[in-house]
Amino acid sequence: MTARSTALQALLQVEVNEGYSNLVLNKALKNSKMEPRENALASALFYGVLERKLTLDYIISQISKIEIAKMEIPVLLILEMAVYQILFLDKIPESAAVNEAVILAKTTGEERASGFINGVLRNFLRKKGTILNTQPKGDRIFSFSVRYSCPQWLIRMWEKSYGQKTTEDLLKTLENRPPIFARVNTTLISREELCENLEKEGIEAEIFPFLEGTILLKNTGSLEASPSFQKGLFHIQDLSSQLCCEMVDPKAGERILDVCAAPGGKSFTMAEKMQNQGTLEAYDLYKGRVRLIASGASRLHLSCISASVRDAENSEGVLPLADRVLCDAPCSGLGILRRKPEIRYKNAKTLDSLPSLQYRILCNNAGFVQYKGKMIYSTCTLNPKENHAVVERFLQSHPKFSPVSLNLPQGFSHLINEPENEWTIFPQMHNSDGFFISAFIRQRE
Repeated sequence: MTARSTALQALLQVEVNEGYSNLVLNKALKNSKMEPRENALASALFYGVLERKLTLDYIISQISKIEIAKMEIPVLLILEMAVYQILFLDKIPESAAVNEAVILAKTTGEERASGFINGVLRNFLRKKGTILNTQPKGDRIFSFSVRYSCPQWLIRMWEKSYGQKTTEDLLKTLENRPPIFARVNTTLISREELCENLEKEGIEAEIFPFLEGTILLKNTGSLEASPSFQKGLFHIQDLSSQLCCEMVDPKAGERILDVCAAPGGKSFTMAEKMQNQGTLEAYDLYKGRVRLIASGASRLHLSCISASVRDAENSEGVLPLADRVLCDAPCSGLGILRRKPEIRYKNAKTLDSLPSLQYRILCNNAGFVQYKGKMIYSTCTLNPKENHAVVERFLQSHPKFSPVSLNLPQGFSHLINEPENEWTIFPQMHNSDGFFISAFIRQRE
């Protein structure tokens, strides 16, 4: 397998079977058994095409006599990969990008289309300057859609919900890969000591000044090979997810329920904030994901965590009342488009059923919050129908609960006008994922 053929097969898995990009690529790289340099190229092509698909397709539509919709999927993917290389990978000569695309077609069962692919790409090289310097014909939303490779329906929804400036700033973040945030296991080591250890391992570690226990990592290589990782001295967790744990604000000795816990990052951080003292029950619907939580807790030496299978939406039976309950509900994931770029291309109608599911999860777990206890609802999406509307519906139907103001850490603020018990986190704030957090307190028995 070559880097280009590996990237093509992975892209086909995402396109045809709707696989998760990170899982699909990891499996493809593992099976290909290529050198690190080839792995890096395959990864760059794979994520590059996913992140820039609408931009690439617009360009191809300007130079191809065959409409995009009428092309065979492998042929379109080969063209997208080649155009991406020409536009965004400086170290690959344009002629090599074209020649390799033709070879790829011939070696992957698309030989009959190799002439067409060659013609389209040669045409692009001739007209590249004109195409790139010409504004897309259409309104502002269409122009943004082409520039940032984001569907028009999503841009319209964001503008209606958050305003034009916030939306444009949000779109700009889609052009960059997300940083790697990590959470220090403060039950075992200080942040400063961990940074020193990581530097000795060749990993760049930088203290994030606005949140205790948070660091930024660069040049990580394989983190699983890091001695500090193996010793359980840190886990990878985005800043927004860590901020969610700050809003839960668990205390040592308390009982905490994390009802949608996999893969476990929030459970781990909350247990560390509890100094590993108390009880933290982490639940998920699937056995494999529960094993993932248990394995992570074991590596981090967090004995206060117990992981079990439970359906957050429909489970029967009674759980002991808890001081704090976290419902980090399944969502559309519109806040993590930089990590899973394929999400942006889903049909808008797939979002319609999510608010009802999220509401049912809140209702099903509200009874486990003790008097004066706190409930946190969170998602990793930027969609008011899954966020504010769900919170509003829950509070209207549960008079025992009242909204409770969120105490934002110093250095953080609201970017939009919203209730004090709600916080929408945008990537442009501190380069985190997009996220939503809301809090309620049980005021009546």
